[in-house]
Amino acid sequence: MKQKRDLFLCITCLLIAFLLTLANDRSNDEALAARIAPEILRFHVLANSNSTQDQNLKLKVRTMLLNSIYEDLGENASLEDTKTYIRSHESILEKKAENYMKNLGYNYPAHMELTDCYFPTKTYGDMVFPCGTYEAVRVKIGEGKGHNWWCVLYPPLCFTDSSYAVVPDTSKEILRHSIDESDYLKLRKEPVKIHVKLKVLDLLPVNKKTAISQNPQ
Repeated sequence: MKQKRDLFLCITCLLIAFLLTLANDRSNDEALAARIAPEILRFHVLANSNSTQDQNLKLKVRTMLLNSIYEDLGENASLEDTKTYIRSHESILEKKAENYMKNLGYNYPAHMELTDCYFPTKTYGDMVFPCGTYEAVRVKIGEGKGHNWWCVLYPPLCFTDSSYAVVPDTSKEILRHSIDESDYLKLRKEPVKIHVKLKVLDLLPVNKKTAISQNPQ
């Protein structure tokens, strides 16, 4: 009976320690986000629904708007330039999105605004942005009840396929000079080193291991 009680206490302590670690990590991430958020503008697109058609439409509207925004802003736009552009072009971009969707056969309204949003931790190329509240350009398509898509509009880190994205050095330099150096280093994703070992070799006699290493197939 005592062994069962000790085991239960041990498991409980481990669980509490694990939950405390998670809470501490999240707190640290949110604190980091609060420090860097003033220098960052996110981009957030909400689909009308989770249907395959609406999700595909969301990605098409996203790409169209991003291309339009970056083309109009040019390469040397600052954070304030980007915000000013969005504020002055909200209705124009909304209409552009609506006309684009109509041409694709959808009669959804589009709503764009600058607002504060809570974002989960997200990786862009070799940069990891912590969870927390950021200012964002939010685009709502139709009911806006479907899965959303997000990226970093400034510095320019928006990619149509972030799985294969490589963050441009120019964007990294903008970010590096905008925030504290120690915070910048925390955003850099360390490469994961994977060591593969064939466990079966450990079960073979020494002479067989040698034979395999000397006579590769």
